[in-house]
Amino acid sequence: MKTIKKILKTTAYSVAAITMGIGATSCDSMLDTKPQGSFTSSQIGEDEAIDMMTSAYATLLCHYFGNNESFAGPINNWVIDLRSDDALKGGDGVTMEGYMHQLEIGNVQSDNDVINFKWRNNYFSISRCNTAIKAILSAGNLADDVKTAYVAEMKTLRAYYYFDMYRLFAKFPYFDETVANPSECRADEYTREEIVGFIKEDLRQAYHNLPEKQEEVGRFNRNVAAAILARVDLFTSDWAEAEEYSNYVITSGQYQLYTNFLDMSKPEFNNSFESVMAVQFSSANSPDQFNFNNCLNCTWSEGNLYGNGDDFYLASQDLVNAFRTDENGLPYLDGTQNSESVTTADYAGNVDPRLDFTLGRIGMPWRSYQYNEKWCRNLDLYGQYSGKKPYPSPDSPYVKPGIVPWGASSLNYIIIRYADVLLMKAESLIEQNKNLDEARDLINQVRAKAARSVDASYTPIDCNPMIANYAVGQYSATAWNQDYARKAVRHERRVELAMEGLRWFDLLRWGNVVDVVNKYYQFETAFQPYYSTANLSEDELYFPIPLNQKDNAGDLYN
Repeated sequence: MKTIKKILKTTAYSVAAITMGIGATSCDSMLDTKPQGSFTSSQIGEDEAIDMMTSAYATLLCHYFGNNESFAGPINNWVIDLRSDDALKGGDGVTMEGYMHQLEIGNVQSDNDVINFKWRNNYFSISRCNTAIKAILSAGNLADDVKTAYVAEMKTLRAYYYFDMYRLFAKFPYFDETVANPSECRADEYTREEIVGFIKEDLRQAYHNLPEKQEEVGRFNRNVAAAILARVDLFTSDWAEAEEYSNYVITSGQYQLYTNFLDMSKPEFNNSFESVMAVQFSSANSPDQFNFNNCLNCTWSEGNLYGNGDDFYLASQDLVNAFRTDENGLPYLDGTQNSESVTTADYAGNVDPRLDFTLGRIGMPWRSYQYNEKWCRNLDLYGQYSGKKPYPSPDSPYVKPGIVPWGASSLNYIIIRYADVLLMKAESLIEQNKNLDEARDLINQVRAKAARSVDASYTPIDCNPMIANYAVGQYSATAWNQDYARKAVRHERRVELAMEGLRWFDLLRWGNVVDVVNKYYQFETAFQPYYSTANLSEDELYFPIPLNQKDNAGDLYN
């Protein structure tokens, strides 16, 4: 049987012609395109089916038509995280990519470019998945078991995109490979409950039809389907199934926590340790294979180490303060984390070391270089906290310095990490009020990784124990009840997964997003005065259908 060579290193541009017309379709009229015909077994063989799969996987590169559109690609929702209490837009000023600024201050309008980009990117990707499924099913020389496994890969990928739509939009059309003419699909044809049911069923079937391991990196195995399903289940509060499928990943024995928190930023560790679902990037060939989705956020970097990055997606002071720990190395779960702000490297209190693995701080090291004011593009407006996770050392042979996108490298982007899976299971146990000791152990495993990242064997590269007081302790059984455990796991998700595009969705599914974000606006105004008029309301949690998409669809999207 043939294999899919370099499946995620094929560029979005080079595969466009493979998709039999879909790649050349304008995204503005993605659902308004008439079908061009159907596949026959004489036209489609194994090679063509594999080409279609490669084309579908390439959608994860997030680089369809322009650099800005890739910001709203399907792999990292950092532009959506700007709506949370974790992140600032950054860049040169509020008017630079002003449509992102509007989201940051709670102003949701149907003509916002991010809303349109997300809609277009997801449906462009969904269409490629459906095309690939039809090609696989039409292939005349594929064995039935091979077809089943290939289709499961594509349904897993499609489910991922539809879940992204489900988290973002209140109403949207759903169509699978059996729909002859997607342009006739209404946005109200299915309820949200029905659509998430389709997503879950695809993932359940995929889990049973996918192999436990794939020979080629980047291709989905059954653990990818299980991890996505667990994430969907958390969003819909299906705690029992979230426990079941996150446990499948854990008991597979294929994953482990990184030895050191910094390891996630090293290309040498691609596809190992915590990498459950990852997008493969390359710095060896075409720039289209770089991670445009993240790398344009790169720090300004004194000395042009990466190139003068655009410095988007900076951390808020509220997030930085969340890394404060007490004398026992435990977080302030009583809501007093903002009673004192960690504004400089000489802050006298304790901090979780993940702070300096996640963010640049003036006076602290950045990949063994000294981070100072000259690394910050607009220090007066947006502050100092540039994100670190997507950027290996500028001295790494896997980094392409000084070219667009800034900080481009061969570092994979991990969509789902093993630490996330451990916390998903912990949360599902806590919400069911069962096995709370096991949930505590899972959380403590994640915290132990942070602790050993700055132990006596650590050679400082991003942390400096001579300046900062690092302390991250273990939760004890004392007073470990459901309410306290819930606070603990929610905090752990925030600091472990910070700046990975998940915070807004966590707040949304927990049901406290309006209260949390509006309190954040009030606090953060002291640091970012433009928040003084910001406000988030209940009717702005989900995006409306993009205005131009609605105009193109006639009455289908009413």
